[in-house]
Amino acid sequence: MTKRRRVGNLLALAVLTVAGQRPMHPYEMASVLRARGKDQDMPIKWGSLYTVVRNLEKHGLIEAVESGRQGARPERTVYRVTEAGREEADDWTRELLSTPVREPSAFEAGLSVLAGLGPDEVVPLLRQRLELLEQQLQDARGALERDREQVPRLFLLESEYALAMREAEAGWVRALLAELTSGTFPDLDGWRAFHRTGDLPPEVADIAERGSTAD
Repeated sequence: MTKRRRVGNLLALAVLTVAGQRPMHPYEMASVLRARGKDQDMPIKWGSLYTVVRNLEKHGLIEAVESGRQGARPERTVYRVTEAGREEADDWTRELLSTPVREPSAFEAGLSVLAGLGPDEVVPLLRQRLELLEQQLQDARGALERDREQVPRLFLLESEYALAMREAEAGWVRALLAELTSGTFPDLDGWRAFHRTGDLPPEVADIAERGSTAD
């Protein structure tokens, strides 16, 4: 079970991590996080950055060390991480690494209602997805190889993981397509007949009825 954080937005963890390296003002934090591609590793809403920074300060996880203005630019406050902030970042990181969290994807949502389409429509859609996945994999492999020439592996683990997950997804989609196109998918004829006649197979109708009458 995950802990309830004082500031639960994952952007807060990114801020604690980057500001833990040296004091920064929020604009600089955003620039560094963008340059490192953190918005690809976690869901980041850049418009909420200043709110997250204020909340971190409110809870004593960061503190202002100086505030100044250059020319006509708005005043900028520089923040550093407090000891409590370092402890929070470390504890949060330990939790993310050790505790699996159920995170349904948009693809899972689509699969959950896939039966609403006929198999002859599903096949070209999955082929399209596989084609896009394979292009993404090619791009990701190339980017990772280039990064490995300049960046220590320690800082590329999230990219390796993302690539492995994409490869697993592509493999699964490829296998499902093979079943659908070879006719080995269970009761494929019944699925196709349902979309032709509108009549559910008896065993499927029984499951649907049980679901509609459940408390």
